[in-house]
Amino acid sequence: MKIGLISDTHSFLEPKVPSCFSDCDEIWHAGDIGDVETANKLSTIKPLRAVVGNIDGKELQILYPEHQVFVAEGVKVWITHIGGYPPHYTTKLKASLAQIKPDLFICGHSHILRVIADPQRKLLHINPGAAGNHGFHKIKTIITFHLVQGKISQLDVIELGKRGSIPASLL
Repeated sequence: MKIGLISDTHSFLEPKVPSCFSDCDEIWHAGDIGDVETANKLSTIKPLRAVVGNIDGKELQILYPEHQVFVAEGVKVWITHIGGYPPHYTTKLKASLAQIKPDLFICGHSHILRVIADPQRKLLHINPGAAGNHGFHKIKTIITFHLVQGKISQLDVIELGKRGSIPASLL
């Protein structure tokens, strides 16, 4: 199973995203989608699993939860928007991490691309950075990876260009 992971689009979908995710089985969005139109565009590429972020309004809050916990290809996944990173998880989620025990913990919010193993909790933390034009990040990023028989593999970071840049196709 190949996953396309994106976060912090803030109502902007880089034109490269559909081709980057075209061979994925699912797209996972780790919050701050921005608007329903952006979610709808992503869901036309591949099936979308998403969580709401702190900027997402009522319309998105009706469609998507704050947390998603599920098993995909034998990997227990938890996606949320604000969660921190190893070992600096948010106080609010530390107890839940110990209880849920995900293999893969995904969040967005910081706009900082991170892939960090947490040997204490026996999980992999991924934050795909930010794919939108809003925020302090300099480069827009997304990630693809595979889930196969309980293992996470072939993780690739894809740089989409500088934040705020106008794609050549639109010039």
